[in-house]
Amino acid sequence: MKAAELLVRALEHQGVDVLFGYPGGAILPFYDALVGSRLRHILVRHEQAAALAADGYARATGRVGVCVATSGPGATNLVTGIANAFLDSVPMVAITGQVPTTLMGTDAFQEVDIFGLTLPVVKHSFLVRSADELPGVVADAFRIASSGRPGPVLVDLPKDVANVEAGELELHDRQRVEPAPPPDGAALERARELLQHCERPVAYVGGGVGMAGAVEELRAFVASSGVPVVTTLKGIGAVDGNDPLSLGMLGMHGSRAANLAVQRSDLLLCFGARFDDRATGRLDGFAPRARVIHADVDPAEVDKLRRSDVALVGDIRASLRALALRAGTDAWRKECLGEKERERMPARPRTGVDAPRLLRALSDRLDDRTFVTCDVGQHQMWVAQHVRFRRPELHLSSGGLGTMGYGLPAAIGAQLGRPDARVIAVSGDGSFLMNVQELATVRRHSLPVKILLFDNQRLGLVRQWQELFHAERYSEVDLSDNPDFVRVAEAFGIPAMRIDHDHEVPAALDRVLDDPGPLLVHVMLDSGSMCWPLVPPNKTNEEMMNGEDR
Repeated sequence: MKAAELLVRALEHQGVDVLFGYPGGAILPFYDALVGSRLRHILVRHEQAAALAADGYARATGRVGVCVATSGPGATNLVTGIANAFLDSVPMVAITGQVPTTLMGTDAFQEVDIFGLTLPVVKHSFLVRSADELPGVVADAFRIASSGRPGPVLVDLPKDVANVEAGELELHDRQRVEPAPPPDGAALERARELLQHCERPVAYVGGGVGMAGAVEELRAFVASSGVPVVTTLKGIGAVDGNDPLSLGMLGMHGSRAANLAVQRSDLLLCFGARFDDRATGRLDGFAPRARVIHADVDPAEVDKLRRSDVALVGDIRASLRALALRAGTDAWRKECLGEKERERMPARPRTGVDAPRLLRALSDRLDDRTFVTCDVGQHQMWVAQHVRFRRPELHLSSGGLGTMGYGLPAAIGAQLGRPDARVIAVSGDGSFLMNVQELATVRRHSLPVKILLFDNQRLGLVRQWQELFHAERYSEVDLSDNPDFVRVAEAFGIPAMRIDHDHEVPAALDRVLDDPGPLLVHVMLDSGSMCWPLVPPNKTNEEMMNGEDR
């Protein structure tokens, strides 16, 4: 048995069922060993899509996503997807081929130091030097990827090592992921005291809650404490979007209710969030009168950007259980809910379909088995603002890296990981063309992925910023020469339709929700579409623009 075959068996032993990749010279021994294995390999049409699909698979299933590429350009094409997983704390194992060890360091054909290149965006890297290392390396890679704060792990396999005889080495069983430690008892007591004496508390919830499996504990905390909740982009769905105490997303494109609640609060309970600049606006003006309780599994995030009054490092579930007591005043809850009721939909566009209202209509018809993936841009923010998610894993969006081209590959990964679920990719005309080739992957595997493609023939969010903050000096945002996306989809064998007016939306949504196979809906928008509200740069979150103050 060659080492490459041993690697395949080790992946099977770790419970891997699906992996995403693209073959090439240095990784050929692995692809040879795949023949006849139990692993289902999905041939994507670009290595970036392999990493992004593995990311979507991991988010939708809670399992480690696996992607594979050859050396050189194959490996470098994975880097964006690896970085995306790193910044959003997604468990992933990326396997790359490497030139033979005898050629490493000689600038050999398709040689790149992918080990060094990815050091800033992985939890750990392995360069396999002998077949004897493989069983332990694979087991360690999966443990590291899924333990603590999850993230990507790189396994770089030189071609000569992959080809050596490995004998009958014993495979390592799946290693137990150590649970997060409980938070400090004295810190919990201080947190309870703050909670008991506050008047205007707000729970600020990030993606760490879903990753910690703490959704039920969070919901119990909200129900018992009566504390209003705001979420980050990745925290959406941790509290049911239909819960009256859910004020929506905070930050640059957050809701007025969420931003004002945080700015007026006297106690901020941060659960699994990291005070990211997109959430806080101008940091020195963020929640200026609030004391802070910060609960996170990663001690590096505590006090990194905002000094906490109480740090609860460890298991978020334990912190939530300990803090589930009534807090704040009824007047405060009434004030927050009043702001929520005063939220207004943005003005209808002059032409084309009204994207926010389409997404509201879609949201009204979604169940808890529908996954929505997003690309990056105005459409991403509209989804975050207007779709009420019931669970955090149902909303797949590139948060930390903001990766255009994420939506379609992530939908492919989610659909393969959850074949009985409905998966909808929401994309924009700019993002879609970055990985449009993956329509071939959808077709080849008959995946029933639905695509809502919003087309304003512009790089919408960039154009919006140029209009507002660069004196309408539009630079390289014109996409008016877009192709006919219906014909593009049909060329790939994907059924497609186009809608130009609001009255066509109900019939289009019927097809999105009811058609058994794949479908692309080309949604025409006004070229001047704007995403409101918006916190301008270097402003605090209470200084929102809503389109009426221009």
